[in-house]
Amino acid sequence: MKLLEKLTMCISPSGRESAITDIIREEILDVCDEIFTDTLGNLICHRKGSGKKLMLAAHMDEIGFMVNYIDENGFIRFSPIGGILKYNSINSTIEFTNGEKGKISYENKENPSSVGFDKMYIDIGASSKEDALKRVQIGDMATYGSNFAQTGDKIMSKALDDRAGCWALIRAMQNAKETPNDVYAVFTVQEEVGCRGAKTAAALINPDIAIAVDVSNVGDTPKSLELNLSLGKGPAIKIKDASFIIHEKVKNLLLNAAKESGIPYQIEAASFGGTDSGAIHLTGGGIPSGTVSIPTRYIHSANEVIDKNDLFNTALFIEKVIKTPV
Repeated sequence: MKLLEKLTMCISPSGRESAITDIIREEILDVCDEIFTDTLGNLICHRKGSGKKLMLAAHMDEIGFMVNYIDENGFIRFSPIGGILKYNSINSTIEFTNGEKGKISYENKENPSSVGFDKMYIDIGASSKEDALKRVQIGDMATYGSNFAQTGDKIMSKALDDRAGCWALIRAMQNAKETPNDVYAVFTVQEEVGCRGAKTAAALINPDIAIAVDVSNVGDTPKSLELNLSLGKGPAIKIKDASFIIHEKVKNLLLNAAKESGIPYQIEAASFGGTDSGAIHLTGGGIPSGTVSIPTRYIHSANEVIDKNDLFNTALFIEKVIKTPV
């Protein structure tokens, strides 16, 4: 779990993925025939094969916060980067890309249950605007600041969305020594702000089939939404979300791979959310696409939770896909 801890603790919000890119590049360099970044910053690992082009995508970025304004007393107003939930943010600690730390709070006259981002601020302990400007600048970015923890089979951390997917894709590429496919493992940028990296990477590669590796919400906590997924029951084959419906060819490929690998798996049909597949499948003339998801509690919070068995089985699942002619 040392690699997963290293990945999740890296501060790399959408649009500022260079630090996480360096970590992944070092891990995956030896299993690629070529590795490069495109103009937008996607890290593309190509393992040459004689078969069809298979694109596997896991996004490197994480949700975060951007400095918009600093008042005379050194308190920072901010805007969210990606799907930040307001109630998850209040009283959370954050860390800027330069290492500066702070806490999010809100104007005391406001009701915390309904407060908007315009009534919230970041406190970095500055005594004045001038003091704050010595530490952060307008446009600087931060992410949740939290610790990596493992209790039994459960792992808790920020940014498991989607550093867990990145971990699974790295391990699958390392373990799949041979493949009949022409494989492109793509670690995408700016997924949390509109699946932007996936669009440019898919246009560049023009794959025959694409599969995103991401996370999905579960319904196994007290009085939760009625969702089909649970922790510990295996990775999920996503049939639908708000951004795409799985291509029938990809659905059959994934179902057969899951059965042949012998891993437990789940089926997900969601009415909300989206992954890189939502952008990829609309690229060019259309690309058959699907998503494999790691069941996750408390997505887009400072402390997301997964089951390590689901994580390992996702890596085995993707390894089987890599080894299967598409």
